[in-house]
Amino acid sequence: MASLNVGNLGEYLREQRRSAQLSLRQLADAAGVSNPYLSQIERGLRKPSAEVLQQVAKALRISAETLYVRAGILDAERDRDDVETRAVVLADPSLNERQKQVLLQIYESFRKENGFGADAADADGATARDRPADTVPDDVLPDDVLPDGGASIPGHRPRTTGGSDAGPQQTAG
Repeated sequence: MASLNVGNLGEYLREQRRSAQLSLRQLADAAGVSNPYLSQIERGLRKPSAEVLQQVAKALRISAETLYVRAGILDAERDRDDVETRAVVLADPSLNERQKQVLLQIYESFRKENGFGADAADADGATARDRPADTVPDDVLPDDVLPDGGASIPGHRPRTTGGSDAGPQQTAG
């Protein structure tokens, strides 16, 4: 078999496995992949899926994102920043699930506005091709997430609720 050009993933995996003092068989068992398959990955003969890389990373106790970059699945700088930002938002215990999803959608809209993340899928699986680049649907922004009703988000219309928050009211006279 000819070597697939997957960067230095195989060499890196071998180095990490050896520094963890694991045999190929031990790592294969811990990661839940076959010994021959893992050997082919280390020799650059196979390109593993993101799922396999995640299992191997977990078994080696290293970052899956590092393996994704080495395998060419993620762009080293831009995608790593995006992955880390999303991970921080999702891990924040002070936010509920709805707030996390809203925050990620707003984050993605800003990235799209600035020319990044054009093909990245958001939390509901939609990509930039599926929706306008600088809009966030009104029903996604609950009042409890943004105190000003969304006025600070580019391309978003602030809500008017009537009463004192709606601004000065004119009366017919």
